[in-house]
Amino acid sequence: MGSQLGNDLLHTLINIYLFILMLRFLLQASRADYYNPISQSVVKITQPVVGLFQGFLKPIGPFDMATLAAGFLLKAISIIVILQIDGFGMPPIHWVAIGAIAALANAILKIYFFALIAMIILSWVAPQASHPGAILIMQLMEPVMSPLRKVIPPLGMIDLSPIVAFIAISLLDGLIVNSLINAAGVPGTLIGL
Repeated sequence: MGSQLGNDLLHTLINIYLFILMLRFLLQASRADYYNPISQSVVKITQPVVGLFQGFLKPIGPFDMATLAAGFLLKAISIIVILQIDGFGMPPIHWVAIGAIAALANAILKIYFFALIAMIILSWVAPQASHPGAILIMQLMEPVMSPLRKVIPPLGMIDLSPIVAFIAISLLDGLIVNSLINAAGVPGTLIGL
């Protein structure tokens, strides 16, 4: 019982850190304000791990490959360690790699899902909010929402693009992440929050 509780705690802490790593990745990809206090906190929390990869993995356009590599390696090691502790032995490396990719995709989709909910709530209660968190959410979601708004114009006061974004997130989660989890051959609980 105590061992399972320890595994669950380890798994949760690693997934929270992976979530923060992927938030850093998405903030950089969306070119969010680097000097925002929340952005600065995310960078400070993740720099000890990301810094290990920055010397040899350079960004590709807006995409920080060092952050992706850090998240991938962290999740791959955690899958191996948790399966070892649970007595399953060493899983095949390709299963671990697929599981780590599924975890990265899951974290990214969850960030977009929660940011979309926050964006919708902010648009109702504080459309001109100047809080650093509100600004960051809008900056994070703009690269996703802007193309959707071009395709789906608002109907008067009603913006339908968030509904399309929710459907897209659900489809990607159902098709890509679940397919990767099934291909990985590891329990789905090891992949995401």
